[in-house]
Amino acid sequence: MLMKAAVFVEPGRIVLEDKPVPDVGPNDALLRVTTTTICGTDVHILKGEYPVARGLTVGHEPVGVIEKLGSAVQGYAEGQRVIAGAITPSGWSNACLCGQCAQDGAGTPHGFKAMGGWKFGNTIDGCQAEYVLVPDAMANLAPVPDGLSDEQVLMCPDIMSTGFSSAESGGVRIGDSVAVFAQGPIGLCATAGAKLSGASLVIGVDRLPERLRMAATLGADAVVDSSRQDPVAEIMRLTGGRGVDVAIEALGTQATFEAALRVLRPGGTLSSLGVYSTDLTIPLNAFAAGLGDHRIVTTLCPGGKERMRRLMAVIAARRIDLSAMVTHRFRLDDIESAYEVFAHQRDGVLKVAITP
Repeated sequence: MLMKAAVFVEPGRIVLEDKPVPDVGPNDALLRVTTTTICGTDVHILKGEYPVARGLTVGHEPVGVIEKLGSAVQGYAEGQRVIAGAITPSGWSNACLCGQCAQDGAGTPHGFKAMGGWKFGNTIDGCQAEYVLVPDAMANLAPVPDGLSDEQVLMCPDIMSTGFSSAESGGVRIGDSVAVFAQGPIGLCATAGAKLSGASLVIGVDRLPERLRMAATLGADAVVDSSRQDPVAEIMRLTGGRGVDVAIEALGTQATFEAALRVLRPGGTLSSLGVYSTDLTIPLNAFAAGLGDHRIVTTLCPGGKERMRRLMAVIAARRIDLSAMVTHRFRLDDIESAYEVFAHQRDGVLKVAITP
């Protein structure tokens, strides 16, 4: 039996091809994908900035229905609506048992592997297809609450989890000031996560007016258009020269990383979410010669079923609604056009919804 799947061919080419529907192992689940999306990381793959195997199905954000369960999987039913996180940990490695599921090293002698929890569209076939095989299903399948649509939970597998994690890793506390550099989908979720964590001043930085408007909708108290003014100078003005408690970098460039460091108060935290494709340089004066008590933390999207359950609970409780971030909709047959729109940020795109 064949299915349609978006496949990485070579840098600059992701195309729709026919591939066999995966066989189901004892601990796996086969999902019929009902909605998925495209991530900035997929664009890095498309451009050849992040290497994956040729012929790999890309994508890591599935909403779907259980088509078939492995013989050892308990507690789920075929036909059940579920999501799985972009990070699919084994649940039993040393890294998982330390609470670091994204660095899952199942099968390694020591149990740790950098980015090891990211399998979909990285080391195994991903979700931009009619079907996707979910490994370690009992650790990763999260039932969708009744009453929530696909588009309401579409952000949970990756960008909501990732964006919120920047506030969590950065230790945002009630009354903190936070600057979020880049208001793409993940940066917007970081803005929302900082506000939900109790920050009293959230500053969103971007160059695109429509993204700054969305940032204000999702919790930014102030926005800075970096195409019109120096964001470092403006953030220092907004904080009375003190700097922010937490600066979140959500793009992955030297310029945004450096700006995030320059707006930190002494003892502040730089929480980095960016996927970097070159070496970074730390400016000496912003780093206070290494004596400023700064913290620099990095975070890969937290995954696993409990993380997904918590995020969907936030949505079900109406603490946040991210469905407005879906600005464009495509059929799977038109996914190459979807990449063209998303990768080039055309027509005010934020996120696309891909359906069969």
